[in-house]
Amino acid sequence: MRLSVWRTLVLGLLAALAIAVPAGAAGPTDIESLDSLNDAIVARINVVRARHGLRPFRASTQLTRAAERHSRAMGTLGFFAHESRDGTAYWKRIKRDYPQGAYRVWSVGENIEFHSEELDAAGAVSMWMASPPHRQALLDPTWREIGVSALRVTSAPGIYEGDDVTLVTADFGLRR
Repeated sequence: MRLSVWRTLVLGLLAALAIAVPAGAAGPTDIESLDSLNDAIVARINVVRARHGLRPFRASTQLTRAAERHSRAMGTLGFFAHESRDGTAYWKRIKRDYPQGAYRVWSVGENIEFHSEELDAAGAVSMWMASPPHRQALLDPTWREIGVSALRVTSAPGIYEGDDVTLVTADFGLRR
């Protein structure tokens, strides 16, 4: 008798879970980190900065981690915004990985983009340079460090409507 009750409870729980998670709601089927694209984007940005008489960005593992977490969240949860899915401002999100600590001066910025086709560094940077606020971020002389995360997401959910997309987040920072 106990086994029968246990089996009924387990089957009922499984049925409830099947109803609670509709088909296709699980998110993307694959997320691939595009490390060579990350490096190429940083290099391309530094070429553009040099043309404008600006010092190059230094790569920051902390900003890269913040950028990677944001690209992954956008690809997994199906949104595209500087704010986190829960509404957290971008600078608060970045500060978790790139804290102010004992520095008196702390500043961050961010560029994001997505594209349904494969994306190369020249294309990514060209899109940002064509947009005044993104261009301003790339050419801001105060920021010293950068972290970039490019991800290829297969069957991306939400606003991407199941398409394969490339998402790029570039986080900029200064601590002095």
